[in-house]
Amino acid sequence: MNKVSPKVFRGLRWALAALACLWLALCTAVGPIYRADRSIASFSWVNALIGVTAFAVYFALVRLLVCLLSRWDRKNPDRTRTAHGHAGNSPAGNSPDGIDHAAGANNDIPRVMSNGDDRCGQSGDDQPSSGQSGNDQSGRAQHEQVWGLSRGPLPRPLAPLARVLGSVSRPIRRFLDRHEQTIVHATDRGWKIMLILIVGWAWCYLTLLAAFGADLFSQIREFTSFWEQSHGVAQTYLNGSGVVNTIMDVYPTAHYLWPTDPTFLTNQHNIVLTMLYGSVAFASRSVTGSVDAGIILLAGVQFVFAAFCCAATANRFFNLPFLRARGDGGGDADDAHPAQFGHLTPSGPGARVGVLALLLLNPIVVFSTISLTKSPLFAFAFVWWFGVLYQLRASSLRANLPHTSSSVRESGPGENGLPHTTLHTAPHTVLPLALSTLVMLASAKYAMYVVALQIVLALLADRRRWRVWLVALVIPLIAFQGMLTALTATDTIIGGDPIESKGLQLQQIGRAMRDDPGAIPAEARREIAPIIDLDAAAEAYFPQDADRMKSSGSAEDKAIVYRWRTVTAGDMTRFTKAWLEIGKAAPVAYVDGALAKMYGYFDVTDGAYTSMTYYIDNGVMERETPGIKHWLGGWRDAVAAFANGWAGVPVIGWPTHGNFWVILTLLVGAAEVVLRRWRSLAFHLPMLLLMGVMMTAPANNFERHMLPLAFSFAFLGLWVWRESHKTGVAMKIEKTVQAK
Repeated sequence: MNKVSPKVFRGLRWALAALACLWLALCTAVGPIYRADRSIASFSWVNALIGVTAFAVYFALVRLLVCLLSRWDRKNPDRTRTAHGHAGNSPAGNSPDGIDHAAGANNDIPRVMSNGDDRCGQSGDDQPSSGQSGNDQSGRAQHEQVWGLSRGPLPRPLAPLARVLGSVSRPIRRFLDRHEQTIVHATDRGWKIMLILIVGWAWCYLTLLAAFGADLFSQIREFTSFWEQSHGVAQTYLNGSGVVNTIMDVYPTAHYLWPTDPTFLTNQHNIVLTMLYGSVAFASRSVTGSVDAGIILLAGVQFVFAAFCCAATANRFFNLPFLRARGDGGGDADDAHPAQFGHLTPSGPGARVGVLALLLLNPIVVFSTISLTKSPLFAFAFVWWFGVLYQLRASSLRANLPHTSSSVRESGPGENGLPHTTLHTAPHTVLPLALSTLVMLASAKYAMYVVALQIVLALLADRRRWRVWLVALVIPLIAFQGMLTALTATDTIIGGDPIESKGLQLQQIGRAMRDDPGAIPAEARREIAPIIDLDAAAEAYFPQDADRMKSSGSAEDKAIVYRWRTVTAGDMTRFTKAWLEIGKAAPVAYVDGALAKMYGYFDVTDGAYTSMTYYIDNGVMERETPGIKHWLGGWRDAVAAFANGWAGVPVIGWPTHGNFWVILTLLVGAAEVVLRRWRSLAFHLPMLLLMGVMMTAPANNFERHMLPLAFSFAFLGLWVWRESHKTGVAMKIEKTVQAK
C-alpha cells in the first residue's frame, strides 16, 4: 500500500493539472462558436480539433514547467560547490533569478523552500537509490543551456525547443553579462526602481493626462447630489414617475433598498472612492468651473501610487532588503557582485530587465497607471500586497535554516525536518500589508473575499505569524466591513443591490428566453415575473455583457428587464428557485449563456470585449471633458490606434491581452500542484479566486478584471522560479540537521 499511495497521489495531481488544461482547451474550442453567436449544439469536428490541439499545447507547457522547475541547476558543476567547497566560476548575477547556487557545502538553501517534488513529476519511489554512483547519474544528465542555466534531461519532444531557446538567448546573455554592473546598480534600491518607472511612464501621464469611463462620472454625480441635498438644494427622489431621475436609477439600485429619508450615496462603486473622486471633482468644478483639473490630479496621484507599488514589490524580489535589514550575511557589496545572504543573492540582470520591460512596455500596465476605473487601483495595491506576502513567506522559511540569526527561537519541527522557529516581524513589514489590504478593500468589493480567503490560507500555511495575520488582514477586514455595515444600517448610504452578483444567472435566463422561450415552465414565469420582464430579456440579451439584463444605462428609453422600481425583497427570495426551474427546462441555453459570458477570459485568441485602451479614448471624454480629450490634438487617437493595432496581431499581440496572463497564471498554478508546493500555493490561491471573480463579472473578457494577474505574473514567476532551486540543496540540509 505504501508503494501505491505516492503513485495514486501523483496521478491525482496530474489529473488536476489536466483538468485546468482541459478547461482552457474547452474555452479555446468554443470561441469560434460564441463569436459567431451560435450554440454549443453546433460543436463540430473543427472545434474538437481546436480543443485537442489547445489541450496538447497547454499540457505540454505544464509538463515543460514541471520539468524545468524541478530539474533546473541540479547538476551544473559550474554553479554548484564541489564536495571540497570550491565554488564554480559562474557569477551569481548571470542567473535570471540571480541566485548563487553554491550552497551545498555550507548548508544554505535558496530563497524560498518548500517540501514538494524535486523531480519532473515523479513520485518518491521513482527516485534513484542511494546506491547508484554519482558518475552513473551524471552520465545520464546531458546538460543544455537555456537562459544561462543548466538542467537535467528533458523529454525528447522538448529538446528541440530547448535548443531554439538556447540559441536565441545567447546574444541576450552576452548583452546582460556586458552590462550587468550598470543594470544591477540602477535597480538596487526601491527609490531607483520607482524613479525608472515614473520616467518610463511619464509620457503617458503628460500626454494623455487621465483615462476613465462612465463610472467616474456616476461617482461624481452621486457625490454632487449628496452634497447639494445636504446643503439645502432638494434633489428628485422617489417621485414615482417613469423617468430616470437619480443616479441610483442608472445602475440601477432597487427602490426597496432606498431609505425613506433621501440619501444619494451608495456602495455601487465603493463608497470610499466615490467620496474621494466626487469631492475632488466637485472642488475642481467649484474653483475652475470644470472637473478636468480634479480628474488630472486624481490620475496623477494614482500614477505615483502605481509606481510606488510596483517599485516596492520589485525591490523585495530583486534586492532582498528584508534579509539585508536582518543582517543575514549582508553587508555592502560592489555593484557587479551584490551582497550574498548565505549564498543567496539578489536577482540578476535578466530578471530585472525582464520585469521592468513588462511594466514599462505593456499597454495594459501603462494605461492603467492613469485609469480611474477602480480595478487598476485594486490591481496595483494587489501587487504591493503580493510583494509583502512574498517577504513574509521567504523570511519565514529563512528562519528554519541552521545558520539563521539567533534572533529566532525554536518551537518544534518545521519544514523538511528542520527546526521550527518563531520569526519576529518588524512593524515596518506589517504596516505595508495592512495598508495594501485597506486600499484593496476600498477599491473593489470582491477584495473582501480575497482577503478572507488569504486569512484562512495564511493561518494554515504559517500559523506562527498569527499576530501578523490578525493585525494586517483580520482587523482591516473587520474594520472596513464594520464601517460599511454601520453606514448602511444608519441609512447613510444605500447598500448594494443583490442583482449585481447575479450577472451569470441573468445571462442564462436571457439566453433561454431568446433561444428556447417555449421551454420555460409557466410556474417559473410567474415566480420570476416580479423581478424580470422575460419578453424584454429576450430582446435585450447580449452574450458579452449582462448590464443590459440589469437595466443599466442612463437612456430614458432603455429596455426595462430588471424591474428595480417595483421589485421587493420578498420577490428576490424566489429568484434562485425560478432560475433553477428554467435551467432544468432549457439546459443547452444555460450552458450557452454561461460559456458565452466567460470563455474569453481563458481563450488567448479572443480579443478583449473592453480593453484598457477604451479608457483613454471614448465618448464619455468627448461629452464630459473635451479639454482632456483633445489635449495635444490627435495624439490620444493615435496612441489608441497603435495599441489596438498591436493587440490585433496574432501571437505578437497576445501579451497585450489580459487573458494571456490569466492563462499563464493558471498553468503555473497547475505546475505548482504537480510539484506539491502547497505552502506557496496558499499565497497564490487568491489568484484563482480572482479568476472566479472574472467568470461572474458582468461582462466577458473585460480586461480591467484581469489586471491583478497581469501585473503580478512577473513576480509570481520569480517566486516559483526561485523555489525550483530547492532541489538537492534542501535534502543536504535536512541530512545535516538529522546527523547533528
